[in-house]
Amino acid sequence: MAPELLAAYQIEVPWAITAATAAAAVAAVALGVWQARYEREAERRDQQALAVAEGCLSLPSGKLPRVRQLDDPRDWGVHPAAASSSADPVPPFVPRDVDEELRARLAENTFVLVVGDSTAGKTRCAFEAVRAVLPDHTLIIPATAGGIGAALRAANEQRRCVLWLDDLNTWFSSPELTRDALSRLLALGRRRHRVVVATLRAAEENRWRSVPEDGAAADTCHRVQALLGRAHRIFLPRLFSPAERERARLRAHDRRIADALEHAEEYGVAEYLANGPQLLAEWENAWSANTDPRAPSRPRGACLVAAAVDLRRAGYASPLSRKLITEVHGYYLDHRGGERLNPEPPEAAWEWAVRPRRGTTRLLTPHGPDRVDVFDYLVDAVQRRTPAGEHVPEPVVTAALAHAGAADAHAIGTTAHAQGRYRLAERAYRQALTAHTATLGPTHPHTLASRGNLALVLQALGRLEDAEAEHRAELEICRRVLGEDHPDTLTSRNNLASVLWALGRLEEAEAEHRAVLEASRRLLGEDHPFTLSSRSNLASVLQDLGRLEEAEAEHRAVLDACCRVLGEEHPATLTSRNNLASVLQDLGRLEEAEAEHRAVLETRRRILGEEHPHTLTSRSNLALALRALGRLGEAEAEHRAVLEVRRRLLGEDHPDTLISRSNLASVLQDLGRLEEAEAEHRAVLEARRRVLGEDHPTTLTSRNNLASVLWALGCLEEAKAEHRAVLEARRRVLGEDHPDTLSSRSNLALVLRALGRLEEAEAEHRAVLEVRRRLLGEDHPDTLISRSNLASVLWALGRLEEAEAEHRAVLEARRRVLGEDHPTTLTSRNNLASVLQDLGRLEEAEAEHRAVLDACCRVLGEEHPATLTSRNNLASVLRALGRSEEADRLLDDGADSSGE
Repeated sequence: MAPELLAAYQIEVPWAITAATAAAAVAAVALGVWQARYEREAERRDQQALAVAEGCLSLPSGKLPRVRQLDDPRDWGVHPAAASSSADPVPPFVPRDVDEELRARLAENTFVLVVGDSTAGKTRCAFEAVRAVLPDHTLIIPATAGGIGAALRAANEQRRCVLWLDDLNTWFSSPELTRDALSRLLALGRRRHRVVVATLRAAEENRWRSVPEDGAAADTCHRVQALLGRAHRIFLPRLFSPAERERARLRAHDRRIADALEHAEEYGVAEYLANGPQLLAEWENAWSANTDPRAPSRPRGACLVAAAVDLRRAGYASPLSRKLITEVHGYYLDHRGGERLNPEPPEAAWEWAVRPRRGTTRLLTPHGPDRVDVFDYLVDAVQRRTPAGEHVPEPVVTAALAHAGAADAHAIGTTAHAQGRYRLAERAYRQALTAHTATLGPTHPHTLASRGNLALVLQALGRLEDAEAEHRAELEICRRVLGEDHPDTLTSRNNLASVLWALGRLEEAEAEHRAVLEASRRLLGEDHPFTLSSRSNLASVLQDLGRLEEAEAEHRAVLDACCRVLGEEHPATLTSRNNLASVLQDLGRLEEAEAEHRAVLETRRRILGEEHPHTLTSRSNLALALRALGRLGEAEAEHRAVLEVRRRLLGEDHPDTLISRSNLASVLQDLGRLEEAEAEHRAVLEARRRVLGEDHPTTLTSRNNLASVLWALGCLEEAKAEHRAVLEARRRVLGEDHPDTLSSRSNLALVLRALGRLEEAEAEHRAVLEVRRRLLGEDHPDTLISRSNLASVLWALGRLEEAEAEHRAVLEARRRVLGEDHPTTLTSRNNLASVLQDLGRLEEAEAEHRAVLDACCRVLGEEHPATLTSRNNLASVLRALGRSEEADRLLDDGADSSGE
C-alpha cells in the first residue's frame, strides 16, 4: 500500500486564474501613503501649491503640468535630504552610470522601470532623465491608487506625455493597470510620443517574484509579473561605482555630498543623503534601558517605530493612526523588557519619533494631526534581517484589522495568504468584502475581487463547498453585470473549475475548462497567454481523469506555442515543460520525465537562481521522478536539499516546507527506514493540525500517510484506527464519492486484508470499485487499481480462478491504455504470474515472471526495487519446479549486477 504523496507533482500554471478581477487581490498598496505624499508640510507652504484634479496631480489652474513646471524633486517622490547652508533644498545631482541607457530609452514609446534598494537614488535618477530629455511633455502623476484609471485616460488623450509611477507597487491593486493597458497606451502612432516611467524598490520586486504559486497571492503575482514583463528594467545599485564616486567628488562643494563620500565604502551616496543609515542606527540604539538621565534612551519611542514597521510589513499601507501605533507598541515593549526598561512618557516618545533629523528626515513622518508614515528604509532593513517564517505577530495583525478600511484589510489578507496564514487571510478578506459591499455595492470590481480572493483562501483552508458557493456567487454577478465573455467572467469561471477539480467533480471541471478555453480562443486567439493557461488547466484535468494520451497531446501543444511565442526560457514555457514531464511520468515513461525535469531545473537555476521557489519546485519534482525510478538514495538527497532551503527561506510551518518534509518521509519509508519515516510523518501531521486544522484535506493526507507507515511497521490495529478516522473525516468534509474518500476506503480494505478479515476487505474493495466504475469509467487507472486490489483479496480467499480472471482483465486494460512496459502493467503481469503459480501452472508462471523480469531490467534498471522483486519471484517459481540451483544462480547474478 503506497502512501499518498501530498502534491506529488506540483503542477504549475503560472498565468492561470488571472485577469482583471484578481487585480485587486493586493488592495491599494500604499494608497494612503501616496495620497499623503501631496500633503505639503509646513516648511514647504511657501512653494508653488499643487492640486489634485480628476485623480491626477495638477497645477492650481486645474491643468496638467508640463515636465519643466515641476522643478522640485520632492514633488516627484524624491526622499528629502539633510538640511544644508546651501540655498538649494536638495543636493546637486550626481550623474549615474545608467543615465545614458535611461535617457536613450526615453526617446522611444516605452515603459521604463528603475529598480533598486530604498534610497538608492531611483526617483532622483529618473526625475533628472525625464527633465533633461522631455521637458515639454505633459506630466501625468496619479495622486491616489484610485487615480490610475483617470491617469491612463488622460495619457491616452495626449500626443506627448510622461506617465510617472513612482513606487509602482502603489498601483498593483488597480484593475485598470494591466500589461494590455500599457501596451495600448504605448502603441505607435503618427506624431505621438508617450512614455511610462516607474520606480520600484528591489524588496517589492523580490516579493512579487517569490510568492508561492497558489491561491489569491498567486493570482495577483502572475498579473504583476505580466505587467513587469512589459517594462525595460534598469537596475540602480545602492553603492556608487568608482566612476560615480569620482563624479560625486566634483560636487563635494556641497557639504552633504562630501559627508556621504566619507562613508561611500559602506553606504550608497543617495542612501546616506537620505539619512537611512543614521536613522536606522538611532532607532537601534534607542532600545537600551533608560537608566542614565544625562543620556536618556528612548525604548518606548523605539517600540512606536517597531510597531509602525511591522504594521507596514503586515500589509497595512495607508498612513498609520497614532491610536493604532500606541495600542500596538505595548506588545513590543512587553517583549523587550517592559517597565524594566524605564520607558519614557508617551508624549516624549512621540516627540522623539517624529522629530526631524538633519533638517528634514524623520523616523515617523506626520500626516495631519493623527497619522504618520514610517521611513521605508527601516521597513526594508527589518525585512532583510527577519528570519524566514518569523512573521508579524498575530496580535499585531489582529489589531491592524480592527483599524483597517477595505483596502488595507485586503492587502493584509494577501500578505497573510502568501505566508500560509490562511485563517488570518480569511478574516481579512471577509472584512474587506463586507466593507466593499457596504461602500461600493456588490457588483463593483473591488467587491468582486474581494469575494474571489475569499473563495481562494477558503479553498486553501480545505473548505471546498464554501469556496464553491463564493465562486458561483461571483460568477453569477460577473455574468449579469459584465457579460459571458468578459475577462473577469472567464477568470471567475476558471476559478470555479479549479474548485470543482479539488472537489473531485472532474467531469464538471472539464466542462468548465473547455468552455473557458473555447471563449478564450474566440476572443483572444489561440496563442494568447490566457488561452494557453486554459488549455494547460484542461490538460491537467484530463490527466486526473486518466486520459493520459489526450493530456500529453494538450501539454505538448501548449509547450510548442509557448516556445514559439514566448521563447524557450520564458517562465511560462518552463512551467509547461514541467507539466509535460508530470504526464510522462504517469504514462510510465520515466526516463523521459527525468530528462524533462532536469532540463527545466538547469534552466531555472541559471535564470532564477538556486533558491527561487520555481527552482525548488523543479528540484522537488525531479526527486519524485527519481523515486519512481527506484533511485531512492538520490531522491532522498534531493528532498533533503529542498527541505533545508525551504525551512530557511519560508519557515518550519510553511505549506511548501511541509510538502517537502512529507515527501522525504515517503522516500524514507521506501528505503525501509520506517521509524524515521514515522517520526517525520508525525511531525508534519502535528504542524498541519496546528496550522490548518484537524479536518483540512492536507492534514487528512498526513494522517493517511502516518497510517501507511504504521501498517508497514506491523502496527495493524493502530493503522486501522487511523484509516477509519481519516475515512470518516473525508466522508464528512469531502463527500462519499470524492477521490480522497475512495482512497481512504481502499486503504482501510488493505489493512483489513492484512488483519485476515478478508470478507470485510472484499466488501470494501467491491464498493470502491463500483463507485470508481460509475464515476471514472472502466479503464481509469484508479478503477484498475481497485479491480487489482479485489483480485488480490480473492486470491487470499483461495478463489483462485476468480482472481486469475480479474488479474487478466486488469492486465489487458493496462496493456491497452498504458502500454506493455508501463510499471503498473508489469505489476499486473507479476500478479497474474503469482496466481498461476498457486494454481499449479508453473510453466506458465515461469514464462510470465521471466517476461516481467526482462522488461523491468530494460525499463527500470537492474537495481530498481521492482526488478529485485521480480527476480525473487522468478526464483520462487524455479524452486517450485525443482530447479533450485538455477534459482540460486539467478539471485547471485542479480547480486553481482547490483554491486551487492
